[in-house]
Amino acid sequence: MTTTIVLAGGCFWCTEAAFEQLKGVSDVTSGYAGGTKESANYRRVCDGNTGHAEVIRVTYDPEQISLDTLLSVFFDAHDPTTLNRQGADQGTQYRSAIFYADDAQKEAAAAKIKELTEKRAFAQPIVTSLEPLVEFFPAEDYHQDYAQQHLDQPYIQGAAIPKVCKVRAKYAGLIQRD
Repeated sequence: MTTTIVLAGGCFWCTEAAFEQLKGVSDVTSGYAGGTKESANYRRVCDGNTGHAEVIRVTYDPEQISLDTLLSVFFDAHDPTTLNRQGADQGTQYRSAIFYADDAQKEAAAAKIKELTEKRAFAQPIVTSLEPLVEFFPAEDYHQDYAQQHLDQPYIQGAAIPKVCKVRAKYAGLIQRD
């Protein structure tokens, strides 16, 4: 049985690539959350005034990979201390957020933030927001698996591949081998 979690950690191309490589993850879909269906399209979301964040919906088997582990990867795969920004990408659509589907996800996310804060895992305070998942809107087809399909693109080389490599190095035992 699989379940899902919706995460926002900057550009969805980058976060999608970081999570697709994990054992127990069966699907990662790029999309939008936090706004309305009418404004859930790339052109509108890029304007930064729709309420949406670029997100990924991670479908996973909790018997193979725990939510706690996925949250650890999430916090390691992006900078959760920068408000509305990841690298050169700036605006509320690039915010760090966990869109929880139920109280269990909300509690797990809050516990992870508390744990990382108490351990002083980051030099600056974590600004990741916890937001109720009202609805997930899949991104346009050309955004799906974007990094895998555009490995030579400069943005992918400069932003996505370093995240993928960071996750591979820290979580080597969790990486799927084809």
